Amino acid sequence: MIGLQWGDEAKGKLVDLMTSQFDYVVRYQGGSNAGHTVVIGDQTYKLHHIPSGILNPGVMNIIAPGVVLNPATLLQEIEGLTARQIDVTENLRISDRAHVVFPWHLAEDRVTNAAAVAGESIGTTLRGIGPCYRDKYARSHAIRMGDLCRSGFRARIEEIVAAKQRALAGLGSTESLDVEAIYTEFSGYAERLQPLVTETTDLLLDALDAGKSLLFEGAQGALLDIDHGTFPFVTSSNSSGVGVCGGSGVPPCWIRRVLGVAKAYTTRVGGGPFPTELDDEVGQRIRDLGNEYGTTTGRARRCGWFDAVAVRYTTRLSGVSGLSIMMLDVLSQLPEVKICVAYQLDGKRIERFPSHVEDLRRVTPIYETLPGWETDVTQMRRMSELPSGARRYLDRVSELVRRPIDVVSVGPDRAQTIFADGAS
Repeated sequence: MIGLQWGDEAKGKLVDLMTSQFDYVVRYQGGSNAGHTVVIGDQTYKLHHIPSGILNPGVMNIIAPGVVLNPATLLQEIEGLTARQIDVTENLRISDRAHVVFPWHLAEDRVTNAAAVAGESIGTTLRGIGPCYRDKYARSHAIRMGDLCRSGFRARIEEIVAAKQRALAGLGSTESLDVEAIYTEFSGYAERLQPLVTETTDLLLDALDAGKSLLFEGAQGALLDIDHGTFPFVTSSNSSGVGVCGGSGVPPCWIRRVLGVAKAYTTRVGGGPFPTELDDEVGQRIRDLGNEYGTTTGRARRCGWFDAVAVRYTTRLSGVSGLSIMMLDVLSQLPEVKICVAYQLDGKRIERFPSHVEDLRRVTPIYETLPGWETDVTQMRRMSELPSGARRYLDRVSELVRRPIDVVSVGPDRAQTIFADGAS
């Protein structure tokens, strides 16, 4: 299940809703910068590390090698679930290959984020995710979950802290890192998490060999992909469909279906170009109707019309077979709605998503305007019940993106979901 925009597409609701059809739910990239919200009746659950399938007993939830973990955040999530009578000890497993976020990563994030790109923040959540991924690929200063309980862990921290302290000082930071405090803190985390840590790559491959079914839960959105997104205003991992195999260890031959998730409009957090952004009262109304404030950061999201050029690009990139359009109920209070069907760049109409951020910054969206339906859709459960204006809007989105719409969300609760015939 892949987000097709700049994240925040309400993937958590869908994963929770569909989990009962699967044996395993797998988070394969990202870190605590992800924020997935699941609403069940009057209960709201906000998850960052733990897969959204955790609320379904009997389904195994996997945090795979491609994820970077902050143990303190993960334990807070576990404690929060335990307090609500949700026991994770039997159905949560953590890869021993997953890399660990340490205090030096948080310090690096704070000091480097002070330097904006082209006058804009790249949108970091200041949770150390980027610096942790940087160390992962640089290798020499990386620590994985499986390292925390091995001999030599303290010496490793001493070595890294010495190097990081010099680097931070060179960046102008006065932050001090305490070796003993870090060792004690993370040794405590390791002791508490050790029963959940295992070799998940073999675990998943064995499950597939045994005929089990897997649901992969993406974090962020495909337009934030480190290689294929709006670089440099992106995340630090492959958040499009191309990241599933590398992050989980499951080869592509096992992937049978890809559901692409997009809002009925578009949102973005942080800097970077956003062709359909509405910096006006309509954008603010969408923000308020959709409660567009970040699960992880609380930051107000930038809001705009649905961008079919961008979603068609990420649909093809991620190998999407069907679409899920979320939060249709938000648009149901507007007198008219627009869809971006193409861009104008240097006087020419283009229908492909630019690869360079400066070209994307210069495009002008070309819109089609459709009449709104101004009807409450939150109680509707069949496509045929939707107002004709809403069906026309969905049909046009499907036509432009070139994929069928399998699911439509008309509210935050599990029950407020419409499945197309044969798509459930």
